[in-house]
Amino acid sequence: MTANNRIFWLVVAATLGDYLVMVLWSIPRISAEAGGLPVFDLRPGGYTHEEARAFLAALSAEGTHFYANVQHRLDAAYPALLAVTLAWSILRLAPARWGVWRHLLAATAIPGMVFDYLENRDVARMLALGPDGIAPDLVRTASFHSQAKAATSSVAMTILLVLLALWAFRRWRAPHKKV
Repeated sequence: MTANNRIFWLVVAATLGDYLVMVLWSIPRISAEAGGLPVFDLRPGGYTHEEARAFLAALSAEGTHFYANVQHRLDAAYPALLAVTLAWSILRLAPARWGVWRHLLAATAIPGMVFDYLENRDVARMLALGPDGIAPDLVRTASFHSQAKAATSSVAMTILLVLLALWAFRRWRAPHKKV
């Protein structure tokens, strides 16, 4: 295995590790601290001002501290790790003959990362302000960033899945190809 491959798989492992820690531990803990309500990060359809206030009101002081500190530390690395994993995977799977299109497809991973960081910033503000301090404009912006993160990440992931399917088809077809 080349050094480049080792680094690639290390990045993939770090991305999956961070994701699993959040999905299996920190996010369920925050949700439990909010009476079972879903965290802002897992609301791809966004949320209203009333829904944001309800979540913040239900979230315990310990849950607020945990979300603002532990979860946001975990989520500080994840958007960049995911973007690198998606972009690098797309570059590895897209045929070299596609030229600049390979790089344009890989670049679709960047907007999801940007919107995720913007969402994190907005959620940190909402956590600091609490249910009675959040303004509708802040919630609208945070909700938009949550929706945009979900939409743009879905585009990059769909591109990756299509490229994986094409790669698998080429691998399957190769031994069956007549010479």
